Amino acid sequence: MIERNKRIWGWWMFDWANQPYNILLLTFIFAPYFTSFVAPDPVSGQAMWGWMLAISGLLTALFAPILGAIADNSGHKRTWIMLWSLLYMAGAWALWWAVPGADQTTILFILVAFAIGMVGLEYGIVFTNAILPTLGTRDELGRISGTGWALGYIGGLVALVLMLFLLAENDDGVTLLGIAPLLGLDPEMREGTRAVGPFSALWYLVFVIPFFLWVKEPPTPQKAKGAVKRGLAELKETLRALPGRRSLFAYLGSSMIYRDGLNGIYAFGGIYAAGVLGWSIIQIGVFGILAAAVGALGCWLGGKLDSRLGPKPVIVGAILLLIGVCVIIVSTDRTMVLFMPVEAESSLPDIVFYICGALIGAGGGSLQAASRTMMVRQADPERMTEGFGLYALSGKVLSFLAPGLIALATTITGSQRLGVTPLIGLFVLGLVLLLWVKAEGEPEFQCASPTPSPPSS
Repeated sequence: MIERNKRIWGWWMFDWANQPYNILLLTFIFAPYFTSFVAPDPVSGQAMWGWMLAISGLLTALFAPILGAIADNSGHKRTWIMLWSLLYMAGAWALWWAVPGADQTTILFILVAFAIGMVGLEYGIVFTNAILPTLGTRDELGRISGTGWALGYIGGLVALVLMLFLLAENDDGVTLLGIAPLLGLDPEMREGTRAVGPFSALWYLVFVIPFFLWVKEPPTPQKAKGAVKRGLAELKETLRALPGRRSLFAYLGSSMIYRDGLNGIYAFGGIYAAGVLGWSIIQIGVFGILAAAVGALGCWLGGKLDSRLGPKPVIVGAILLLIGVCVIIVSTDRTMVLFMPVEAESSLPDIVFYICGALIGAGGGSLQAASRTMMVRQADPERMTEGFGLYALSGKVLSFLAPGLIALATTITGSQRLGVTPLIGLFVLGLVLLLWVKAEGEPEFQCASPTPSPPSS
């Protein structure tokens, strides 16, 4: 029992270790810094950033199923994860050289480095997700997944607070605490903010250690010889049979669409708050802290419900919650709340949007955690890494859809507020496709559902 608990805690620590790449680098600190200070101007910076994310997403989508199929046939997932970890840390560390007003060569170097780290992050998640079925019984996986995602949110929250309070400087050269960046870092060269790259790499290096120490792999009969050929052949067979596996096919389609809607909320939430409500960077930072804190609680509670009711009711409930949040956002600006007029100086729109941030954290976190356990129920237990590779593929293949629809709606309506309405349609469509998803997976794989396996020494 002690050894089993250590494996679970080690697996949880991977979520804690990798979260800064999403919260610090992708969302709240490095991405805004790059577009505002490193790129020649914000417009070209946003364009370059978008192309870089698209290319890294395409690499993940194309190769995650292939690498997953090979790993299922060769074993040694931890060796693969070590490789992805090196990419993660190298990409994050290199961001230190993102000096203000960088030349074109440096900008290209930074974009390539970020993409390398992002690919390492995404592949690492594919391979660690595939270990989930070996950590507990079928009924325990929801709690395990939800708790892991909650710890990831808490890790990201702690990292964000440390960066905002101690390192990242504002235009006046001080942090959120009103002090100069620690370690004698030069505010004029934005060294406090640039330190977010090495900070994220060191954070990962320290906190991923329990994963490699405690998450031993179960014995596997596969042999490395011929693994590539076997893996590609089995992936081809899986793709050919996919339309006939209606539940898995519908789930991949559903999750592809509702996860794209969720990514749209994450990507445009801060932009919406700044443009429609006129929020400052500090207010947006507080919004992010609130979303992460409540998101951790939502993941934990969602995991409890997942273990009791199964992942499908949690997914449905989270989507309905996010649809409600989108309706509130669309009906709120400086002049109204839920389409009802408010006074010009009213703080009610701010309060409502902070509440929406908390609900996005709770709904989004529980949705992602439950989606992970639902994939376990839908996938072939003997090809779990390949299954999560397909899950990663489905999550990336339409990653352009939400941003594109928001851009189109904004252009047509001339309103930033109305521009986010397509997200409602994406969540509704994802909900409809869930009608064809069997809560327990397809019968032939229910019987083969994995049970916790003893780790190898």
